[in-house]
Amino acid sequence: MRYWLCVLVAVFVSHAIFDTARAENEPAPPPYQIERSALYTLKDDVSQRHYEVYVKTPPGYDKPENAQRRYPVVYLNDGPYTFQVASGVSRVPFSQQLFEEFIIVGIGYASENTPADSRGRDYTPSVDARKPYVTGGARAYLDFLKGQVLPQVERNYRIDAARRTLSGQSYGGLFGLWVAFNEPSLFQNYILTSTSLWYGKRMLFQAERDYAKEHRDLKATIFFAVGGNERPGQCGGSNCVDMVGDQQAMAKQLQARQYPGLKLHTRVVDGAYHETTFPGGLLWAMQRLFMPAK
Repeated sequence: MRYWLCVLVAVFVSHAIFDTARAENEPAPPPYQIERSALYTLKDDVSQRHYEVYVKTPPGYDKPENAQRRYPVVYLNDGPYTFQVASGVSRVPFSQQLFEEFIIVGIGYASENTPADSRGRDYTPSVDARKPYVTGGARAYLDFLKGQVLPQVERNYRIDAARRTLSGQSYGGLFGLWVAFNEPSLFQNYILTSTSLWYGKRMLFQAERDYAKEHRDLKATIFFAVGGNERPGQCGGSNCVDMVGDQQAMAKQLQARQYPGLKLHTRVVDGAYHETTFPGGLLWAMQRLFMPAK
């Protein structure tokens, strides 16, 4: 019995050594790539920072019969995360022809900074000296998007500039709503999840009031989604703010204006947290934007 046990151990060890040696000598498998996607690096001419931009075309984009067709586009803040989510949740609806086809563009972070520092600066419209990172760079970042990112992408792809959507989560949602109040003609639709309306002592509420003083209309379709657990006592942290209440308050303020061109949709995602709201909120909005009416 001991003899056979020794034999089995020897065989196991020899196979383990062989497999290890083979693994060390074999080339690494190729990384997974998202189909029909491309990666660009764009340099901001003003800040000299470099940002990665991810672009994915829909299944019918390269078909000969679509050679003259222009497509709606969804631009996403927090590209390294949101681009993968958008690609995944649209894949089956595209393949089953449930969605009208659109182009997906994810905008990454400045390579010179950590993701947290990059988004903390670029997505915030005002300076908050209490933060451990630089804030208040939204205007410069918007200038970069408007002056370089959108023109570059839309030169290379057949995009319908009259059907742009901007999507953002948390600080990205803060930035998106701020864009709606400051460059209202740049995007037609906004998908804003877990929007950080608390930022800057709820500065966006005042930004909307300032906008209303100068404008009688806000021509946009805005989707607000927030997690049902994004409120004190449910979000799992000690410094939670009532993001559900903030979303309701902003929706109420916007609805009270009776902007003729505003289409406002709100949703509370049951059971979702700040970290988990985006996929469900994005898909809900995509269904409303890109599912043909039956």
